[in-house]
Amino acid sequence: MGKSNHTVTEFILVGFTTDPMMQLVLFVVFLGVYSVTVVGNTILIMLICRDSRLHTPMYFFIGNLSFLDLWYSSVYTPKILMTCISEEKSISFAGCLAQFFFSAGLAYSECYLLAAMAYDRYVAISKPLLYAQAMSRRLCHCLVIYSYTGGFVNAVILTSNTFTLDFCDDNVIDDFFCDVPPLVKLACDVEESYQAVLYFLLASNVITPTVLILASYLFIIHAILGIHTTQGRLKAFSTCSSHLTSVTLYYGSILYIYSRPSSSYSLDRDKMVSTFYTVLFPMVNPMIYSLRNKDVKEALKKPFRFTLSEV
Repeated sequence: MGKSNHTVTEFILVGFTTDPMMQLVLFVVFLGVYSVTVVGNTILIMLICRDSRLHTPMYFFIGNLSFLDLWYSSVYTPKILMTCISEEKSISFAGCLAQFFFSAGLAYSECYLLAAMAYDRYVAISKPLLYAQAMSRRLCHCLVIYSYTGGFVNAVILTSNTFTLDFCDDNVIDDFFCDVPPLVKLACDVEESYQAVLYFLLASNVITPTVLILASYLFIIHAILGIHTTQGRLKAFSTCSSHLTSVTLYYGSILYIYSRPSSSYSLDRDKMVSTFYTVLFPMVNPMIYSLRNKDVKEALKKPFRFTLSEV
């Protein structure tokens, strides 16, 4: 008979490898990725706040996306860095629960926010003359508040159901953070009701936003096809290409991890995929929304031009 979960006081995070040299290499890699993530998202948020040209609904959503990515990466990476260079691989039960809750809340919030951004792109392309009126400040704030609220309410449901599972004697998590697949592997018995909760959360937090995004893009394609000039079509498509790239990368990895039955979890393979959306994706997002964006590039050059003019 396995222990009840309230007798578990800590978990052991295996991480990626037990080889000391490889752990050092991973420490340097993750430190570099995290540094770029923090700097990139912070700069993007500051530019959006300070430059009046970026005070539009689209950049308001991008700023909130950077805010989520900044904290999402911070939930995982500091602990990953510690396990790479420290002999101490444990995480307390409360610490694991907190990490699990905040990661789920931020991830779900991002799913809803990406759906809101798809609607924003639809309005911008199909109703350009009414864009400012249709995407009012009040509506933008409401969409962001609903995204955060929906994300964290569902995180409460997932966390409460996961951490009331009966964990067996083994408390070793074969992963670098507390997530559904490795915790389910530790459970003595996963009831069908828990699997039903996972499917409900998948439907409400991933499938539903995905359907809304697909619907928005169907309307966007219809609107673009109505534009008579090729140049106009390319310009309209370029305004949503960054968002489309972001959605594909993020939803693709999440659907791969969480849309399968718990019996088919493969922790070694899932580690690599989860590394992408937890650590690498928050670093890549600012690049996706800035490298090909003329407004952000101009806002980024502005401080340098000001400095040069004073010399």
